[in-house]
Amino acid sequence: MSESGVTMHGARGALVEGSPYGIPSRKLTMWLFIISDAITFGALLFGYGYLRTASSDWPAPFRFNPSILNVMFMTFILLTSSLTMLGGVDAAKAGDKSKARRFLWSTILLGVIFAGLHIREWIGLIDQGVSLFQNPWGSPLFGATFFSITGLHLLHVTGGVVAIAVVSRGFSRGSLTAGHVEATGLYWHFVDLVWMFVVPLVYLLNIAR
Repeated sequence: MSESGVTMHGARGALVEGSPYGIPSRKLTMWLFIISDAITFGALLFGYGYLRTASSDWPAPFRFNPSILNVMFMTFILLTSSLTMLGGVDAAKAGDKSKARRFLWSTILLGVIFAGLHIREWIGLIDQGVSLFQNPWGSPLFGATFFSITGLHLLHVTGGVVAIAVVSRGFSRGSLTAGHVEATGLYWHFVDLVWMFVVPLVYLLNIAR
């Protein structure tokens, strides 16, 4: 084999980090997880849409102030966290650990703020009498579907915050690579994308008139 052929083969091997596929194993694993998770959320949202359409007394409890305003702010926070995550990935690829750490911890802070606002929304609904199987406005399935969908998303946000903290610490210490930061970023962007479907289906279609 020629020297150029050996060099090309070695470069490709370094690129995929030992994976038999065209991308690193950790990235492939994350994509497979995202696909399976997307199916889960898709099934939940489809079921929610069916129940909402089939019910004759589905409630519309979300007033513009404070619920929709709160959701708009939550959405802004989550979209901003995607930008800081992008900054962290770019800085990690450039080898700038200090900058990557600042971006990643900014993402963590924004994730925590989002979770806090989400819990505040829950508390407000619970105070109005909403639970898993009852609410004062109509179909008792509203609470079950609302808390299931938003609760699963909140669980993903919480898991993402923990994962980013672990990866940030590991990358700063040199035990994890920029590839780990990138894979975690893929997960975080997926969480943000799911929220873009939750907002119109769960909130905007149920604005109080």
